Amino acid sequence: MNQANHYDVIVLGAGAAGLLCALTAGHGGKRVLVLEKSNKPGKKILMSGGGRCNFTNIHTSAENFLSANPHFCKSALKRYTPWHFIEMVNQHDIPYHEKELGQLFCDRSSKDIVNMLLDECADAHVSIRLDVEVLDSTLDLPVQVKTSQGTFSAENLVIATGGLSIPKMGGSGFGYELAERLGLQIRAQRAGLVPFVFTDAHKALFSALSGASIEVEVCSPETSQAPSFRHQMLFTHRGLSGPSMLQISSYWDLGQTLKINLMPEVDDVTLDLTNYKLSSPQKKLAQWLCQYWPNKVAVAFIEYLLAEFKEKTLQDLSKEEIKKIANSLSCWQLKPSGTEGYRTSVFRTHIFIKLIIICFLNVCNSRRNAYCCQ
Repeated sequence: MNQANHYDVIVLGAGAAGLLCALTAGHGGKRVLVLEKSNKPGKKILMSGGGRCNFTNIHTSAENFLSANPHFCKSALKRYTPWHFIEMVNQHDIPYHEKELGQLFCDRSSKDIVNMLLDECADAHVSIRLDVEVLDSTLDLPVQVKTSQGTFSAENLVIATGGLSIPKMGGSGFGYELAERLGLQIRAQRAGLVPFVFTDAHKALFSALSGASIEVEVCSPETSQAPSFRHQMLFTHRGLSGPSMLQISSYWDLGQTLKINLMPEVDDVTLDLTNYKLSSPQKKLAQWLCQYWPNKVAVAFIEYLLAEFKEKTLQDLSKEEIKKIANSLSCWQLKPSGTEGYRTSVFRTHIFIKLIIICFLNVCNSRRNAYCCQ
């Protein structure tokens, strides 16, 4: 065995999971090698959060994760909380701010987070090799990893190669192919946290409103376990995006319907419109809606959803018509034709744990010899 090429831990992938795993093992006294196929580490970190890296959320809990084994999420988050990572960020004097709903972003650039992880790896004497193609690997002890830069061996192998999302940034199915070759069962792979696209009449409406956004509450009524999400909905040239749509996309399946409350800030839309009618009987529906939406959005939706009431003054609306308007706005149902796919998404799949343990902290003390960090 070539001792120069032998390590306690080999990590495949120099993304967020791989680097954090590597520095943790390195600080634990392990000799660590990171192998990365691209020409720089942390490429997806650099593009995250619009270049500012939304590096954690202070409200993170196990309930925020989709998992076939929810107890794993509870265990992992007890061992490493958002505050552990925030402590590291503070130690490196990286300025950050809370944007909304507990999301923390760098004040300057995502480069601060990448540099922090690389500095920690350097302090832990972690070796990082770039532009490395993994050709083959075995699980026989010691693990053998054959690459374009030679063969390396280790007592532990960590697969942190990411998924299919954003292929132009290096996303691929390599880790899942390797997991399958190692005998692991993998569930259906699909995109998550991804915008919706439409090919029906809705597309023209959304395209005309591209760039505008309104607050909505959305759910997927055909998915029993899906929660509802209240946040901004962004209109795009191809469909719908924004935080609310991205969140519900992880629960939605092709062919299912979305139910959208377009006015979640109004407790009783019927009552609100009725009161506005009493105070401003000569006004029209668009003037009421413009209290809550940009004028462009209000006019477009009246034309699209409520055209029969477009020219009526509010005093001409009957009680039944007001109820119909309220129902259209608070319970709008539509069926996307699909999503943007892996091009803009995160990757959603499930690996059943057999030989591989999904927890980077175990690298320092586990008797197993292969791991998968996602």
